[in-house]
Amino acid sequence: MIPVVAYQASLDSTVVRYLSQLSQPSQSELSQKSQSSFSGDIEQSYASRLTVATDNSVYQQLPQAVIFPKSIDDIVALTQLANQDEFKTITFSPRGGGTGTNGQSLTPGVVIDLSRHMRQIIEINVEERWVKVQTGVIKDQLNDFLRPYGFFFAPDLSTSNRATIGGMVSTDASGQGSLIYGKTSDHILGLTSVLIDGSILNTTKQPVAAAEKMAEDSSISGGIYQQVIDTGRNKRAQIVAKFPRLNRFLTGYDLEHVFNDDLSEFDLSRVIAGSEGTLAFVTEAKLNITPLAPHKALLNIKYDSFQSALRNSPFLVEAKATSVETIDSNVLNLAKQDIVWYSVSDYIEAVPGKEIDGLNIVEFNSENEAELTQQIDGLAKRLDGLIEKNEAGVIGYQITYDKAAIGKIYTMRKKAVGLLGNTEGAKKPQAFAEDTAVPPENLAEYIMEFRALLDGLNLDYGMFGHVDAGVLHVRPALDMCDPQQEVLLREVSDKVVALTAKYNGVMFGEHGRGYRSEYGPAFFGEELFTELQKIKAVFDPHNRMNPGKICTPYQSDDALVSVDDTKRGAYDRQIPITVKESLEVPMSCNGNGLCFNYDTTSPMCPSYKVSKDRRFSPKGRAGLMREWMRLMSNQDININDEEKRIAKGEGVSWFEKFSNGRSSETVDDFSHQVFDAMDTCLACKACSSQCPVKVDVPEFRARFLNLYYDRYNRPVKDYFVATIEELAPVMAKVPGLINTALKMPGVNKLIKKTIGYVDTPLLSQPTLKQRVKGQYEFDYHQLLKLPAADKAKTVIVVQDPFTSYYEAQLIEVLLQFITKIGYKAVLLPYKPNGKPQHVKGFLTSFNKTATKTADFLNHVAKLGIPMVGIDASLVLCYRDEYKQTLGDKRGDFNVQLVHEWLSKAELSVPQGSGETYYLFGHCTEKTALPNSQNEWVAIFKQFGLKLNMVSTGCCGMAGTYGHEAKNQQNSKGIYELSWQQPIAKIDNDKIVVTGFSCRSQVGRLEGVKPKHPIQVLLNAL
Repeated sequence: MIPVVAYQASLDSTVVRYLSQLSQPSQSELSQKSQSSFSGDIEQSYASRLTVATDNSVYQQLPQAVIFPKSIDDIVALTQLANQDEFKTITFSPRGGGTGTNGQSLTPGVVIDLSRHMRQIIEINVEERWVKVQTGVIKDQLNDFLRPYGFFFAPDLSTSNRATIGGMVSTDASGQGSLIYGKTSDHILGLTSVLIDGSILNTTKQPVAAAEKMAEDSSISGGIYQQVIDTGRNKRAQIVAKFPRLNRFLTGYDLEHVFNDDLSEFDLSRVIAGSEGTLAFVTEAKLNITPLAPHKALLNIKYDSFQSALRNSPFLVEAKATSVETIDSNVLNLAKQDIVWYSVSDYIEAVPGKEIDGLNIVEFNSENEAELTQQIDGLAKRLDGLIEKNEAGVIGYQITYDKAAIGKIYTMRKKAVGLLGNTEGAKKPQAFAEDTAVPPENLAEYIMEFRALLDGLNLDYGMFGHVDAGVLHVRPALDMCDPQQEVLLREVSDKVVALTAKYNGVMFGEHGRGYRSEYGPAFFGEELFTELQKIKAVFDPHNRMNPGKICTPYQSDDALVSVDDTKRGAYDRQIPITVKESLEVPMSCNGNGLCFNYDTTSPMCPSYKVSKDRRFSPKGRAGLMREWMRLMSNQDININDEEKRIAKGEGVSWFEKFSNGRSSETVDDFSHQVFDAMDTCLACKACSSQCPVKVDVPEFRARFLNLYYDRYNRPVKDYFVATIEELAPVMAKVPGLINTALKMPGVNKLIKKTIGYVDTPLLSQPTLKQRVKGQYEFDYHQLLKLPAADKAKTVIVVQDPFTSYYEAQLIEVLLQFITKIGYKAVLLPYKPNGKPQHVKGFLTSFNKTATKTADFLNHVAKLGIPMVGIDASLVLCYRDEYKQTLGDKRGDFNVQLVHEWLSKAELSVPQGSGETYYLFGHCTEKTALPNSQNEWVAIFKQFGLKLNMVSTGCCGMAGTYGHEAKNQQNSKGIYELSWQQPIAKIDNDKIVVTGFSCRSQVGRLEGVKPKHPIQVLLNAL
């Protein structure tokens, strides 16, 4: 039996007292300090802390607690309390989207996470072109809000669907198009910040005289104004001489731009922007907004080498492009292996006889369509000339004016950072020197020397970047579980710093300094770095705000953080290699955070979207699983050996499990915290394809549950789910009796109380057997004798428990439809699939089921007749979970989904009425088979019908998840996030839904069950 998985969760006693008083301040404190009571969330569980111990960097730092404020009043309350003498040793770090590549928000202190609750867009003024937001607002959320007004917030990040405005301010973020649109600080009109003493600081651009008046105040803010004015004015000559003339000249305290050129205006916000939470908590931002250009064009220019693409980019910048983005063949090839390629492949077609080893993505925007067309035509002629003369390495190009297509191409480009992590082997591309910036005219030579450096160390890498701004993204591949590779990281880091200085650039041009802060003194020089320290001292005299980042207070003995500080690999290397190889999926998570995608129409991780709890995301679950593996290994427990023992039937007895319970006596078992995170997963498998590194949570979740329930007893509902495939045929023998019982209120209450299920579906009446009445019978020997031509016109329908026993009319319709279009339909005898067993972690049972069914289907496959199933979850289980579990023993049988077969079938059907329908796709189907919806559209077109795709995320049902009583709030919340509004806008008889779970969810929440596409197609015939 697996023992209690112990963990060290010690909390500083001062922090515990602080959190206790924060959550329940005394009345005397409220009256004395005029505090509002704290209304946010406070989490100090090991799982919650571990989830924010990492970001998208190589570092790991476990905080003491995580606080989620809901308002500026909450932050004032927590800072005022922290200012009491008793709590002055506590340090804090603000956190936004948590996607930093250099550990900017990691801390051993207390994390203040503004991303969960502070997402309010406060005010917009269209006439004056500004918007005011809380800093937890996500970049894409803001642009979705602004779009109907004809505006957007310009800095465009690759992480825009999860990066917060606060995080953008904190790192002074920029991105694609920065030559035109600049950095975040260029768009800040004002900031509202809370200082460490609890006072509120409002900053905006103002006349110098007004700033000097502020400096006369005796408060902490007066001292801040005085120091920044003195530094900015008295050291201006040194500042201008030291900072390189770059579009992205550094991230940090922006000393140059606190004054305008003639020193008549002063803007304190410029120092706070880029300060990485070391000066204050930024709570609100007033931002200027940019009109959307009505006309766009994008050229994808293809090159024979990455070097050619780089050397050709100045020519494109001179052509007045809005942006020029470059990617190399490594990144391009990774994109081709990802789901994202299906949406962009038509716009980056292969060049016959030539390899595309570099790509420039060039965007143009204009107010005038004719001028844009003329500009593009002129550039196209110049490119044609280069191709004809075989010059500049240009081998082809494609142009699109379609805004949707342009958006898809940028989605691919934005995914490049994550895609770099999707490489085979222990060595993974690592972020630590990935945002260097040099003058664009130096970039090509710089990159060649950069590549020579990495090649000389025999390191693999991928490259892409904003060549128009001279910014390069490079991630060398290192195995951070190897201590020698960690030493190599330091060597590469130091050499890149020296190389970048040689070309008059900066090491940290875009992604903040974080653990690279140690390079700050050398870059600034002693005199200017001392000025930074003085500024830090007036904002944060006791070094409590994200200590060690950027600089320490003047005359402080505190040290800066170091490139050599503790990394994730120091923990991961404690896990045996065989275990890591066996559970490679959670180990591969690199923290890119795409699973935090704000877009509710994206199927990625519905449990995170509805909860906003990062534990309940693929990144969170992977991190918890990795730590669980480490703790098990430290107790000399080999997970692989334990799984083999369970598979042999040597598991723990029911009585032993019962005695273990799950009570306060075992609360220190970290397994419970991992279980709580896994239990919220819908097993929709969107992560397995949407995640750039393919972090398939249901795969390792099933293995965790298998091991967890070797120590603890399962709830009754799990046994019910795991046996539903065997129970359904038995219950279908007396469907009337079962359904009558289920309709009785007392029975439903009993089921909810004893099993934990609600809205239990009714069995089909008549049953499938009664409906088909002996037709479509499967006779192996008769089918074997069929001539090849007849086999080609025969289809075998593979049953699944849900449609066959709870939606039998749909199987009947499918059989009739196949017959109507000129094929012979055969109904295969029902065999359990095993998917429910896998979802609940009954892996020994699943192995047996999968083995038997695979043997049967391999036998049927010998007939050479297409096999077709109708439910995506079950059909895809044959391809995915069967392969994971059985390996080569799975065989080569193939069960197609209906649309896959129809797309290849020979059809000659009468044209329909031309009516329009709306397709709501099953999230598992459309993520695993990204072309599925397009195929349905093409099929409907053959039948003379129009089908529009509706963009939605998960419906919230996901098999039996939506029937579990404890999941009701989340299940309905997920439905409301994505499905409710589009369903309400469309007539019921025009809605088609591919998933059984999805149809069931709509039926129970809307009262009308939508049709499957096949039902519409049969009616059309």
